[in-house]
Amino acid sequence: MKAKLKVVETEKNYDVKDITLADKGKKRIEWADNDMPVLKLVRDRFEKEKPFAGLKMSACLHVTAETANLVRTLKAGGADMLLCASNPLSTQDDVAAAIVKHYQIPVYAIKGEDNETYYSHIEAAIKHNPVITMDDGADLVSAIHSKYPQMNKQIIASMEETTTGVIRLRAMERDGALKFPVIAVNDAETKHFFDNRYGTGQSTIDGIVRATDILLAGKSVVTSGYGWCGKGFAMRAKGMGANVIVTEISPIKAIEAAMDGFRVMPMMQAAKEGDLFCTLTGDMHVIRKEHIQVMKDGAMLSNSGHFDIEIDIKGLKELSVKVNKNVRDFVDEYILKDGRKIYLLGEGRLINLAAAEGHPASVMDMSFAVQALASEYAVKQKGNLKAKVYNVPRETDEWVASLKLKSMGIKIDELTDEQKKYLESWEMGT
Repeated sequence: MKAKLKVVETEKNYDVKDITLADKGKKRIEWADNDMPVLKLVRDRFEKEKPFAGLKMSACLHVTAETANLVRTLKAGGADMLLCASNPLSTQDDVAAAIVKHYQIPVYAIKGEDNETYYSHIEAAIKHNPVITMDDGADLVSAIHSKYPQMNKQIIASMEETTTGVIRLRAMERDGALKFPVIAVNDAETKHFFDNRYGTGQSTIDGIVRATDILLAGKSVVTSGYGWCGKGFAMRAKGMGANVIVTEISPIKAIEAAMDGFRVMPMMQAAKEGDLFCTLTGDMHVIRKEHIQVMKDGAMLSNSGHFDIEIDIKGLKELSVKVNKNVRDFVDEYILKDGRKIYLLGEGRLINLAAAEGHPASVMDMSFAVQALASEYAVKQKGNLKAKVYNVPRETDEWVASLKLKSMGIKIDELTDEQKKYLESWEMGT
């Protein structure tokens, strides 16, 4: 953790932009709740059973209407809940205010907060003295490990919501640095197959279009990374008429992209052709100075990976003679030495949350139902889990998927007794 943590000095038990925005935020939360039937069922059960009674929980997540319904659900289950932002640009200020005023849950999050404020809010989440944590990027877990190692023994488990965070936490496990159990919510099939693909695909396009008003039809759109998020974005861009190019480092994913009908090439080649670039890799400096140097005049750079390191923003500044901030909301214009203009969207942060509203509630319904149920599982398994990264139990995944199908009015077949016997037998052949 490079940034220095500081104690939040405030008489209030929250830090939001404007508490008077709360009524507007409540409407947004209720609207999202209408499209989150699975989470609502979990909340109803939690209200009766109180699986988190007497337990303190701190969540470091994107502060959106959908997240509000998750923390409401955890509080309904008896948790003493606190929420802080997992990204400086992802907070919906009216929602943050509503969570405080209407649901009596402390929130520390302000859209556009500076680095010092961001880490002071993580400090507030730690000072809450949680026994269960939730992360979207592993910043809270990292802060506890690096600054408050004495807390490691009290943490029952942490839930990790995003690919980048799971990568970091698995690295900690490999190095023997992870000191308490983590459940990789991101790796649940009802999360990454749907949230990452359909949620990221739609919301990333939404953020780019809101920020730029660009017509995607006919544009060369470079998708960097063909994981679930990249697949979703490429699919949606193609559906809107874009000429989609994929860059990859995995030969298997590159073959998949080619067979899905996309052009596949190295970034240096794609850099010369792209009108719009979007990084979705979870790694750093995917777009670097040497790529920017060969880009078209007017090329647009965006990121939908968790951290603002996928684009080498420092390198972009070094190539520029002038930077015009906010030529449109969430668009900065970098003028290079030869007069070319490069546009950086959302300061290189998550464009779907910086310039738009993040994933639709319907897809977050599954992700957050899994998040809530994984937390319940961790409490039930207290003392049995080691300092490792665990997958979500398969039965949880299937239960959430079944309820989602039911809410959509979709029915599926069931195996007959004969079919079950055949699948379980090695003696029956052709």
